[in-house]
Amino acid sequence: MTDQELVDALEHVWGSTLSVGGALSEADWSMPTDCPGWTAKDVVAHLIGIESTIQGQATPDVEVPDSDHVRGEVARMNEAWVESMRSMTGSAVLERFERVSGDRLAELRALDAAGFAADAWTPVGPGTVRQLLPFRIFDSWVHEQDIRLAVGRPGALHGPGAEASLARCIDTMGYVIGKKVAPPDGTTVSFDLEPPMAARFAIGVDGGRARRLTELPSAPTVRIGATGETFVRLACGRLDPDAADVMRDGDTALGAAVVANLNFLF
Repeated sequence: MTDQELVDALEHVWGSTLSVGGALSEADWSMPTDCPGWTAKDVVAHLIGIESTIQGQATPDVEVPDSDHVRGEVARMNEAWVESMRSMTGSAVLERFERVSGDRLAELRALDAAGFAADAWTPVGPGTVRQLLPFRIFDSWVHEQDIRLAVGRPGALHGPGAEASLARCIDTMGYVIGKKVAPPDGTTVSFDLEPPMAARFAIGVDGGRARRLTELPSAPTVRIGATGETFVRLACGRLDPDAADVMRDGDTALGAAVVANLNFLF
């Protein structure tokens, strides 16, 4: 994607989040999500906090209750933003998100090439604004899905946010299989992902490293079948592997190990 296409994708995801949020009741906003300790409203508060931090705003000076899901400095900072908005209504939090996201998009639209190449924080260390944006697209889309699943309003499984998020999850499979599962050389794992979010790809292990193969093997060590949505939810730690509707054909023990280790975020 070009720089402005990245901004387009981010705007699309945020617009979709605003659209689904605008249809929610206050009862909906209180529904728990797959993010431990967070309601649908809290997820939007988190998005506000991330973008506000990127724009240079200080973390709110509030007391953060001790919780099992608050581990480390970054998690405590995230929780401070969420805690600061706990007394607000869901609709008020959504209005704040609309303002913050609009300001951020205007800021990004005004950047030239040098601006996109400027230094920026990223979740994997120092980078550039251009390198940060794919992370923001992915994170924002995943959290939109957290909200949609919590309130029973599925959607946004097509378009730039879904496509970028699926691609990111696929790109991590070398790490998942090579490092977390670590099967022997010669192992091939084929993924057959059905709609929504369909894709077919395979990972092969050679020299102790796992890489995406340029061609699908005719007889992989194991073939894993699921919908793309299920695959992404597993890769993002949003679904219990034991409860997932996943087919394993071939070395089923290896397939079970792969599915159990798909989560690359935690």
